[in-house]
Amino acid sequence: MGLTGISLVLFLIVHAGINACVFADMADPEENGAMFNKAAHFMGSTVLIRITEIGLFAGIILHIVQGLLLTAENKKRRTVGYAVAYTAGSKWYSRSMGLLGTLILLFLIMHLYHFWASARFTGRGLEPVTYNGVEMHNMFGLMKATFSDWKVVIVYALGCLSLYYHLAHGFQSAFKTLGVHNKRYNAMLSSLGYGFSAVITIVFILMPLSFVLGWVG
Repeated sequence: MGLTGISLVLFLIVHAGINACVFADMADPEENGAMFNKAAHFMGSTVLIRITEIGLFAGIILHIVQGLLLTAENKKRRTVGYAVAYTAGSKWYSRSMGLLGTLILLFLIMHLYHFWASARFTGRGLEPVTYNGVEMHNMFGLMKATFSDWKVVIVYALGCLSLYYHLAHGFQSAFKTLGVHNKRYNAMLSSLGYGFSAVITIVFILMPLSFVLGWVG
């Protein structure tokens, strides 16, 4: 569970970096998503990255299955709940990882439908755009169209907030599972985990907000 969690943390760093390319449009309105489209094209057309994509999906599925199995095992070991619920020693989100993970899964399915399925299979909402003689998908235009609806933006924001709390606990928990657990490192891992969770969440939420508010596009 810890290893698959850390691999997904690494994926989020790359994904946030690619998404952040949309903000280049704020500095130069004439840019019109060129940096993001080129980055998305590189990710979608490079053989090594496409192979890695298979490993990513395998990691996501394995992480989900592991979470479900752990939850089922915990419930099986104690079929009767405690008479007194002691919650002072843990955060609410650390006790709600299953719920948060389910919300993130639903958000992920919607996200894949909006963008990944369109880029890889259906071509829904995509128009070709050419840079330096190379034709590629106008993913920036698809994002602009998708995030023109406030309802979609709100759902994405709620999904990102669920991701924040899932990461806030999961980040440090993954390292503890792998043995990085002592007084010297605990405070550092906790701070790093909260900081990482906040940065990733802010980047992901700002992206749809920037489109719907007209800051980019």
